[in-house]
Amino acid sequence: MGESWIKRELLTPRRLVFNVIFYGLQLFLFAYGWFLQETNTRLSGLNTLKFSVWISRGAGLVLAFDGGLILVPMLRNIIRVVRPKLTWLFPADENIWFHRQVAYSMAFWAMVHTSAHYVNFIQVERTQIRPQTAQQIHYTQPGGITGHFMLLIMLLIYTTAAQRIRTQCFEAFWFTHHLAFFFMLGLYTHATGCFVRDTLDPVYTDVFPFYDSTHCLGYMSWRATIWPGVIYFGERMWREIRARKRTKLDRVLVHPSGAMELRIIKPSFKYTPGQWLFIQVPEISRVQWHPFTITSAPKDPYVSLHIRQVGDWTHALGERLGAGPEVVARMRAEAMRGIQMKEGARFELDLAVNADLPRVRIDGPYGAPAEDVFGVQVAILVGAGIGVTPFASILKDIRYRQRENRLGLLQRVEFFWICRDAPSFGWFQSILAELEAAQADPNFLHINIYLTQKINEDMMWNIVVNDAGGNYDPLTLLRTRTLFGRPDWMTIYGQIRRAIEAGDYIPGSAAQLQTKVGTYFCGPGPIAKAIKAATLYHSGPAVKFTFAKEHF
Repeated sequence: MGESWIKRELLTPRRLVFNVIFYGLQLFLFAYGWFLQETNTRLSGLNTLKFSVWISRGAGLVLAFDGGLILVPMLRNIIRVVRPKLTWLFPADENIWFHRQVAYSMAFWAMVHTSAHYVNFIQVERTQIRPQTAQQIHYTQPGGITGHFMLLIMLLIYTTAAQRIRTQCFEAFWFTHHLAFFFMLGLYTHATGCFVRDTLDPVYTDVFPFYDSTHCLGYMSWRATIWPGVIYFGERMWREIRARKRTKLDRVLVHPSGAMELRIIKPSFKYTPGQWLFIQVPEISRVQWHPFTITSAPKDPYVSLHIRQVGDWTHALGERLGAGPEVVARMRAEAMRGIQMKEGARFELDLAVNADLPRVRIDGPYGAPAEDVFGVQVAILVGAGIGVTPFASILKDIRYRQRENRLGLLQRVEFFWICRDAPSFGWFQSILAELEAAQADPNFLHINIYLTQKINEDMMWNIVVNDAGGNYDPLTLLRTRTLFGRPDWMTIYGQIRRAIEAGDYIPGSAAQLQTKVGTYFCGPGPIAKAIKAATLYHSGPAVKFTFAKEHF
């Protein structure tokens, strides 16, 4: 049975701390808004409605706070800058998860706020504390109009954000999420109806926010919540300008696993290892931007991405580049027979031959936890399947830094790659072979490759025949031997901890107070859960294991 949603989203240790603080703040704001309304003697007339108005005002203050906060996790460029210093304060590496938590909170408090106001409006009509009907407040006053307008937008955004709809019809998700612009306008103008006032009739002015604040006693929260909107709008404009800078798809390599390697030339694009970007191919979709990890190193003359064909957009891209299912199936069959493996198991669509490559746009780069590897003494890099892509960039950069003797704190690297089938090894083999050959210190880089596929009899005999007396593994053509099955993470981390404590793993570790071992993972959740459990179990005074997972 899989991990429950409640345990995954709310009860993991770091998320539990965040949720206690976040939802504790929500309850505090609700209580504070209730208190401000109930104790304001100038609003004694409105307070005759009692609990409904107190609840609506408390929930309104929470919604004002959440309305500004929901844009903060989407400020990708700002997060990229502040992430290294403020990851401990808020979940910068999980900004989409953070965004969802605020959205869940907004959905709850919107229901509370709306339900309480419906009671308020009916009570106003019944008691006639103001000469108005509930229908007039609902549909003729700015507060009622903007409130119902925002509820409609929320309904569209929330329904199309469901994972099934998002994956099957990304355009619906994209277009409805951009209705957030009009939602924010509704939020900023929601109080212009001056419902919270000490007079029978609203007191309006000719300038924004179109009411007299001496009699209209709302929170005036728009003065604070408007700034995240302004910053977000400015960032979106900057991202659009940046994405329009000269970009050229220069070369395409296709591997037997079905992964396409796109090499892009963009002189203005600067990044660090482990970062990722968004790519758009206008010929396929003018609205879809998809995130992919950068697999080149900063010193490479191009920006490369490895894209696996698993969805509608990626399949359409494969067909457009001439790397459709038939091509991949033929390459996979040839690789399994061992025909292409010695040539790197790939073929090339060269721009000189196929000049009709589509125009692309890229936006980024954005930060990821894996870019921190040079700040730890031991880095454990774990990729599952195509999840190895962040480490292609990092391992390439390690190769360059070794030549220049610029490895920072890093003294040893453990690289784990878990693959389902043999052809998947092809595209990364050349990088690993170069790294193996470049190692002056045989203990610096340790490569661990696991094949989880059940191998057939023909493949087994091929391995046995080619492996006998050979210096290279018959599947990967590396000196490192391929291991079969799934890694036992508890055993692996226990062995690393004991070796460090004995002083046998890295030079001088026995004299250090604590050795920091960073684990960086990209791949499926169940593997992440097992690795994280092993890091927590084996951390101690002498060896501190940390864990970070790639998030888009």
